Amino acid sequence: MNPVIIGEDAGLRSIMRQVDLVAPTCATVLLLGETGTGKGLLAQVIHERSPRHPRPFVVVDCGALPPTLIESELFGRERGAFTGADSAQPGRFEVANGGTVFLDEIGDLPLELQAKLLRVVQEGCVERLGSTRTTRVDVRVIAATNRDLIADVRNGRFRRDLYYRLNVFPIAVPALRERREDLPALVAHLVVHLSRALGKAVTHIEPSALPALARHDWPGNIRELENVLQRGIIMSRNGAIDLSDFRAGPAATFAAPSADARPRSLAETEREYVQRVLERLGWRIEGPAGAAQVLGLQPSTLRSKMRQLDLCRPGGWRRTRREEHAPPVGRTRS
Repeated sequence: MNPVIIGEDAGLRSIMRQVDLVAPTCATVLLLGETGTGKGLLAQVIHERSPRHPRPFVVVDCGALPPTLIESELFGRERGAFTGADSAQPGRFEVANGGTVFLDEIGDLPLELQAKLLRVVQEGCVERLGSTRTTRVDVRVIAATNRDLIADVRNGRFRRDLYYRLNVFPIAVPALRERREDLPALVAHLVVHLSRALGKAVTHIEPSALPALARHDWPGNIRELENVLQRGIIMSRNGAIDLSDFRAGPAATFAAPSADARPRSLAETEREYVQRVLERLGWRIEGPAGAAQVLGLQPSTLRSKMRQLDLCRPGGWRRTRREEHAPPVGRTRS
């Protein structure tokens, strides 16, 4: 399925015009922006709109690969290149030949490997680890970072020549707080996508949640929005997402105790959590939409726990026949 960019913000429209200009070319693209802004999705769009779209789109997370493996992952290895290398293996650039390599978090690439990457970008040549043979590859490079590469160049953490090779066509991806007018469309799209992925029949989000979502600064950007909506979808009932405990703010997305608040005991935390689940599910205990199933407990176990935690539905609840004839807690029949 082709990647989709959601939004009509003026800044986003400007970015999409830049994408339309650069996609048909073979120019290297550098995507700049905060984490979670969708740089990976934009890289996919550039690839899909280029003549290379039938060929592979290979993603490399430079910050996630272990330093001991990143060289062989990027450039390949020969058999016996190091202990455990029982067979030869092509690197990501060879796999992507004719297509696109997306180097995410390029600022985390170790300095000693940046010279080798420079040769790939500059000359289209790779050498597998443990080999002296050069292999030519035809690969378009799209890189992304949330770091200040200019500062890294000044501090000696990033090669100046590699920076200028990557910075042929820079695109600054805006943070979500800079395109708040796109929030309703993004929420609607993500609710449909995420509810399908989670297997939940969700039809709408409570209108009371939208103002709080609009006020939030979204330091984690679209990725944070996805997390908030996933939580709401998981806790949804009757087809509606209720984010009543969502709190707009610069850092926290859900209500949390203040730093100077008294630490709560485990029993207090457990009681609050069980009560919240029960309230969200209308105090239903049994059945597919019951609290027992959500909490991973047997209904009888949940009822016992509710007595231990002194939890009961407002106005009381109807006791089962078994409960009516059960001895009081802490006593046995004689």
